[in-house]
Amino acid sequence: MPMMHVISGSNGMKRLIPSTLSLVVLAGCTVGPDYHKPQVHAPAAWRVTQPPAQSRVSTASADPAWWSLFHDPILSRLEQEVASSNLDLQAASLRLMQSRAERRIASAAQLPHMEANASYARERASSNGILGLMGNMEQAGAGSIASGTQGFGPAALPGSVGNPSFNLPQYGMNASWEVDLWGHVRRQVEAATAAVHATEEYRRDILVSLMAETAQTYIDLRATQAQIGILNNNIAIARHSVQLTTMRLEQGASTRLDVAEATGQLHMFESRAAPLQAQATHLLNSLSFLVAREPGALDAELGQPREVPPVPAFVPVGLPSELAQRRPDIRMAADRLHAATASIGVAIADFFPRITLSGSLDVQALQFSGLGSWASRQYGFGPTATLPIFEGGRLTGQLHLRKAQQQEASVYFQRTVLKAWQEIDDAMADFTAAQKKRDELVQAVQQNEIAVTVAKAQYVQGASDFLNVLTVQNALLASQSALVEATARVAGSVAYLYRAIGGGWETLYPESKDIKNMRKGAP
Repeated sequence: MPMMHVISGSNGMKRLIPSTLSLVVLAGCTVGPDYHKPQVHAPAAWRVTQPPAQSRVSTASADPAWWSLFHDPILSRLEQEVASSNLDLQAASLRLMQSRAERRIASAAQLPHMEANASYARERASSNGILGLMGNMEQAGAGSIASGTQGFGPAALPGSVGNPSFNLPQYGMNASWEVDLWGHVRRQVEAATAAVHATEEYRRDILVSLMAETAQTYIDLRATQAQIGILNNNIAIARHSVQLTTMRLEQGASTRLDVAEATGQLHMFESRAAPLQAQATHLLNSLSFLVAREPGALDAELGQPREVPPVPAFVPVGLPSELAQRRPDIRMAADRLHAATASIGVAIADFFPRITLSGSLDVQALQFSGLGSWASRQYGFGPTATLPIFEGGRLTGQLHLRKAQQQEASVYFQRTVLKAWQEIDDAMADFTAAQKKRDELVQAVQQNEIAVTVAKAQYVQGASDFLNVLTVQNALLASQSALVEATARVAGSVAYLYRAIGGGWETLYPESKDIKNMRKGAP
């Protein structure tokens, strides 16, 4: 149970002031481990696993608005609308507000707590209670008083009336301040501050993911629209083949088998149209959801087919050493490690005594007229010390918990860094491979177009059967579809690459100079 020491008078004040100053000086101590920024060992250059392709990765500084590399105004507008309207981003902003409020609550413990109070009561004291120890106006010994005999003091009224009721108005104020001897409060504020920074990085990470997701969805939409265009073109070719075989059948230059094969191919092509249209609808709805709009809201703007955005010759991604400073999830993992480290200090400080300076000043009188009298004042002040003696292992268990959480946060930080390097390496490999595949498919489409022309000419001349025409038409459609997919894969790998390096948040959520300097240097 805490002990309250109240020192009154000038001598008491003289004794209290030095002791208070000594407590304030001791308040500079802070227990627990200090946080040190973990080191990330980055390679000197990006790893190249495949021969360079037409578009290459550059170590030039990455543009925060990396989607502008595609030179697509519609995509740029979508990215801006996502940044301003996306619901996940709004929820992350609200979570940041909550984290800042929690930090403010934690930091309030560093300041004195003061409150004013006023009360009025109509009271009656029991004559058989504590007033019985005061007794009547006759002097009595301590032994008699303890045995139940009334001592010197006010006597109860005779009969059953007892003591009279009285009014008790009072007002005053009290204050308290915990002397943070061991850094208990400072570590709490440190952990709360790190939690705020982690929440900020969480919001940035969501923004980075949304920017990449928007670009990827837009690219997939344009690729699907291109697939629909290719399919419609092949359907037109298949209809012409049906007409051609039917005409030759009427002329006796063809067989019913040729007409059936041509008609079957036409229906096969037409069966692919509905799934592609449904896929385009899904992608349009996905983009509408990303900008927080109802399904179909973007149909008028995005319904018209456009080419898949081209990729520039050079894609700037910065230096490998900049990864830890740019990627939000790595920064967030470091902040969580910081918060976990500070929480260990809070758990250690719980083992030490806690000193609270408190005081109160009240004015109390039996009549309202007496509240203005200086004699009605009453006060008390002094330190309160609390020391845990027996907690049943709670404090020890809490300390072990905080240490385990700190170790987990350290492992998670290492995992996040390693995962980041893996994603970047995979993205660069995919970027090069997709370009190689696209270039090969360009040649395949050109050759298949020639094959279709030759096969039709030979069939009209009677030099070959219609099976060759069907075969080369199917091959042409397959190669054209594969080319569109590869082209979209090249553009999509750029979006994935910028997601991997953590680009896209600097413009909307810039970092203050103080926070930037803190991350580069000391914690």
